[in-house]
Formats: sequence, structure tokens, C-alpha cells
Amino acid sequence: MSRSRVGVLALQGDVREHVALLQRLDAEVVPVRRPEQFAAVDGLVIPGGESSVIDKLSRIFGLRAPIRDAIAEGMPMLGTCAGLIMLADTITDAIDGQQTFGGIDVVVRRNAFGRQVESFEASLDVPALGAEPVRATFIRGPVVETVGPDATALAALDDGRVVAVEQGNLLGISFHPEISGETRFHQRFLDRVGGRSG
Repeated sequence: MSRSRVGVLALQGDVREHVALLQRLDAEVVPVRRPEQFAAVDGLVIPGGESSVIDKLSRIFGLRAPIRDAIAEGMPMLGTCAGLIMLADTITDAIDGQQTFGGIDVVVRRNAFGRQVESFEASLDVPALGAEPVRATFIRGPVVETVGPDATALAALDDGRVVAVEQGNLLGISFHPEISGETRFHQRFLDRVGGRSG
């Protein structure tokens, strides 16, 4: 069986950590900066970073339209932190002119947990990933304020704020599994890539 060939959107953010984690899971990984690189992958990870910068650079590099088309066609994608914002249909506090790729029927708020110095870790129950809790690292992460009828909440904090969602082949989370070494979200993504391309 051939390895999954997946991309990590490499415009800005913690690209290397995602590449390393995916390689540990035996995926063939391509950093994606141009449309021709994106055309050669079967799935895409959108990393944490600054969502407004990722939005702007995706338009400059001609990636916005191909990514939106791929979402519509069912390509598996995993968005972490800023990546969740990019996969959300709606942002409540977007900067002027900011756009997303869309695809997940949720409303998200940027930087919902404050500044970087207010970063924290939490233990999350994620039944879709098994009984063992997920150790989640939050760094200026977004929060899902509304989960629409087409999306499914996968995890929430103790106060009820939703921090992981999925819809079809799209998976979006508020935190950074690539930092804590949590592999199950990336494996769920790769399983979908394999199921679609196999």
C-alpha cells in the first residue's frame, strides 16, 4: 500500500512541527506554497499562525481558489488553531477584509483565550478518538461560538466552549497537537486521506 501524500500549507505558522508529526505517522509530506504543489497532494493540513496573514498570502500565491475548490470536492483537511479559523464559514471578529476558505458550518472567534502569555494546557475528552483524554495546548487559540447543523462538535472545555469540530472530511481544532505530541487528530486526518485515495 502506498503512503499517503499530504501537504502542509507552508505560507506562515508552525509548519515544521506538522511536517515532523506527519512523517512520524509515515506520511509523505509536501510543504505547499504554490498551486502546483497543492495539486500533487491528497490532503492538506492548515497550521497555526496568524489567520489574517494566511488568508492574505493564500490569495497572493494563488492558493485560495484551488483550496476552496478542493474543499467543495471533499479533500480531507485538518486545521489547527489559525487553521480552524480558515476552515470556518464565519469569523465573528475578523479584521477588515479578512476571508476564510470555509467548509465547516461554525462561527469562530479569533484569539478567544487572550494573549500568548495566557497560553494553557487542558485535558479533553474526545470520544471520537477513544477513551484516553487528549492533552491539548492552547496558544492564542480560537473558540467555536456556534456549531451549525452540518458540523459536529468533537470536544469542549469544562465550561462548555467547543474546541474541536468536524464536517465531512474537514477537521478543525483550537489547539496544537503537533506541539504536545498528540497524534490521534493527524491519524484521523490520514485515515480519511487513505480512505479517499485508496
